[in-house]
Formats: sequence, structure tokens, C-alpha cells
Amino acid sequence: MDKPYALLAELTYSCPLHCAYCSNPLQLDDYRDELSTEEWQRVFAEAADLGVLQLHLSGGEPLQRHDIVDLVQYANKLGLYTNLITSGLGLSARRAEQLREAGLDHVQLSIQADDPALSDQIAGTKSFERKQAVASLVKQLGWPLTLNVVLHRQNIDRIGGILDMAEAMKADRIELANTQYYGWAEPNRAELLPSREQLERAEVLVREARERLDGRMEIIYVIPDYYSQYPKPCMDGWASRHFTVVPNGEALPCPVAHEVARSLELPPATVREHSLAWIWEEAPLFQQFRGEAWMPDPCRSCERREIDFGGCRCQALALTGDASRTDPVCHLSPDHGLVEAAVAAANDPTRPQGGSLIPRPQMGRPRRQRTAATTQRRTARTSVSLSPTVLKGKE
Repeated sequence: MDKPYALLAELTYSCPLHCAYCSNPLQLDDYRDELSTEEWQRVFAEAADLGVLQLHLSGGEPLQRHDIVDLVQYANKLGLYTNLITSGLGLSARRAEQLREAGLDHVQLSIQADDPALSDQIAGTKSFERKQAVASLVKQLGWPLTLNVVLHRQNIDRIGGILDMAEAMKADRIELANTQYYGWAEPNRAELLPSREQLERAEVLVREARERLDGRMEIIYVIPDYYSQYPKPCMDGWASRHFTVVPNGEALPCPVAHEVARSLELPPATVREHSLAWIWEEAPLFQQFRGEAWMPDPCRSCERREIDFGGCRCQALALTGDASRTDPVCHLSPDHGLVEAAVAAANDPTRPQGGSLIPRPQMGRPRRQRTAATTQRRTARTSVSLSPTVLKGKE
């Protein structure tokens, strides 16, 4: 068993955006009892002791936490490489300066499109101009800038303009990741899954941009699982390298495993009751799909079982109702017809156009415990030479 090297801390599911592809769970109000500052600090310390090197601060919108600067400062003191995954809303010049002094290492900014009206429409709120200003602020303060663009049927035809915008922003890296159909994206799949023709056009533009921007901007492009022959090696294997802790303290092997945990009727692994070390090594949820023993055929006898690890458990559950099934994306899966039907529908020239999306709603006001007096902020920082990992379905 490997030790985890990355912790995704989903500090809050509160968010000013309403993206219809959001990977947050549908039952948002179940996560209002958020960990306190001291509880998150204990989690970070236990993560560092466990061997974690990278800390990704996400949500929702992590800037909605009043203690975000203190959390960054504490993580920096532990020697963790910190990456803020943000919509940019809430990152004022003053807050940015405070985060830089606290030791924040990297900023990952979500972008919905290059066209202001379309971007605001997808985000469900006016945000395009603010994102532009935040990108400029990030570069001004000397942080590496990653842009994260979740692609789907409504914005993939803008990929050329998105890449031009990223170049103008002087982004160091852009992640062009097609929507993963979990959370709010699952009920919106029919309106989000692009056509094969759209994908072919996008791939040409990405290839050209990679050649043109080689050495200046890293471009990561992830096609939709549904158009792949084999499933992706999800999170490098279940509970193998990554760890997620959600706002109420539940620990998960990946960011969207909420429904897998519910379907298995296993006791939740929560940091309020157990140490991270116990959860990683002993929690039933983390043991459930670790390794190869759980695999059914055709995975069990497949030569790719150590490459894609049977595919995504969350996707298997979403499509078949059973998290232990072979990921239906795989062309060898007995359930592959489910994916073929979805692809056929997305490419049907007679399909209705302009259908409506279900936006991610606002959650109720978070319940947060009172915290002790915050420590004096330090300006010293520890440098860790690592790049942030690509995260599953984050906006």
C-alpha cells in the first residue's frame, strides 16, 4: 500500500457560482456542519505526518472561509505545498496579499468561457470580469497560475478563444478537462455531453496550441470518458495516492465518492472520530476497492488491471447502480451499452436543442464551530518544488 501524497481539503461547499457541472454532492445541506479552524489544522498536521506533500484547498469556494489565511499559514508552517482552487470571487487585493504573506504557493482559477456573456451564463452569476482581474492579480503577485476549464457541449466550441485568453493571461498551465458526470453533472448529462464532431474540432485546436505554446504554457486536455476505449486510471487507483476530506469531516478516497459510501452502507470515516492514519489504513470505505481482490471479470483477468484499476467506482455506481461493476466506459464491460447509448444520443442530429440545465443551488448557511484566537501571521514561507496534481472534476 502506498502512502498518500496529496490531500484535497474541501473546506466548504458554499459557493457563489451555480455551475450545472459541479461535482459537489446533490445533498449540499448535509455538509453544513463544517470543521473548525482547529480541526482543519489537526487534519493538516496528521496529513503531513502521514507523508502528504501537496495540500489542495477547494470547495465550493474556499475563500468563503473566514479563516483561509490562517489555514494557509498553518499548512505552510508544516512544509506543505499549498494550492488554492478558486472561482476568484472573494480574492481581493488585500486578501491576496495576506495569502502571499501566509505562504500560499499556487493558484488554480476556474474559467467558464472566453466570452463574457457565455461565461456568466454558465457560472450562473456575473463573474467574468472579476476572473480577469484575479488572473492579473495572481501574476502580479508572482504566483504560478493554472486555469481550470471544465468543457462541455455549451463551451467546447470556444476552445480556440479560451486558449487565446489563457495565453493573454500568461497562464503557466491550463487544464481543459471535459465534464465528469458526477454530482450536478449527472442529471445534466444530456445537455453537457459534446458530440464527436465537437471533440474532433477541439482536438485539432489543442494540438495546434500545444505546438505554438510549447515551453510557454502547459496544456492538459482530457477527453470525455464516454468516448474512450478504456477507462481512466481514476485517482491512480482507489485509496492509493489521494485523500479527500469534505466540509463536515468525512474522509473519502476521491472527491466524489459520497454516493459510493452511501450505497455500501458503511460507517462514515470522519476525522472527528478517527485519525487520518487510521482512516487511510483501516477504514472499511478505503479498504473496499483497494488493490485487485475486489475486481470482477473482465477486470480480474485483464492485462490492464494495473493500468486503469478497473476504472472509476463512482462512474460504475452512477451508470449501473453497483460500485463494484466494471466501469461501463470500458469497451470490455458487460454494461458498455449504457455508454454507447449516451454517445448515440449526443450525436443524434434530431435531438432537441437548447434544453435547460439544472443549476447547482446555494446551500444553507454553514454551521461553524467557534475557534480559538488565531495565531499571529508569519511572513516566512517554506518552498516545496512540486507541481499540483490534476484533480477529478473540479471546477
